[in-house]
Amino acid sequence: MEILYKIQAMKGKSVFAIVLAAGQSSRFGNTKQLENYQGVPLVLRSVRLAEAVCGSHSVLVAGNDWQRVSEICAPLAGFFVVNPQFAEGLASSIECGIRSIAEVADAVLLLLADQPLITSTHLQLLVDTWQASENSIVASAYAGTSGPPVIFPRRDFADLLRLSGDRGARSIIEANSERVKLVEFEPAALDIDRRSDLERTS
Repeated sequence: MEILYKIQAMKGKSVFAIVLAAGQSSRFGNTKQLENYQGVPLVLRSVRLAEAVCGSHSVLVAGNDWQRVSEICAPLAGFFVVNPQFAEGLASSIECGIRSIAEVADAVLLLLADQPLITSTHLQLLVDTWQASENSIVASAYAGTSGPPVIFPRRDFADLLRLSGDRGARSIIEANSERVKLVEFEPAALDIDRRSDLERTS
């Protein structure tokens, strides 16, 4: 993994937001994270949400079209990381983000760049819930399932690094159900997979 910025040690409990925006968007037809939702590129919207809640404790992981992603999101309050193995799937981007902050983060908040209905209020509620129970995984609940945005404490970093392919972190949530706290947020059920998904929300 190529890490453009190595994050230095910081004091105190810290939740780092990791915005996962490296994918090829093969089913969308072009780089979907650069598409506009309500006049704002999806990736920039996700970065702004991350920074609203975590400030400079934010990491943007890019890959496909990373130069354009960097230009659109500059200046960043947080950090920019390029995943040269983005074609291997989502797990490689999770690994890239985790490795960039593993030495200093007490927890990570994983966000996808293709969930346009996520709000900063929901993200803050996830963080507040985790801070009240720091051993827990705190996941969003929607459409009868649980998933991102989701917070994992440090104890789960090793499992996150072992993920492979295009699988996200849902398997870790399912394997640790006794430690999972759920925060209901039905709008998180919408993720932009195809252009028709974006057209329906605009």
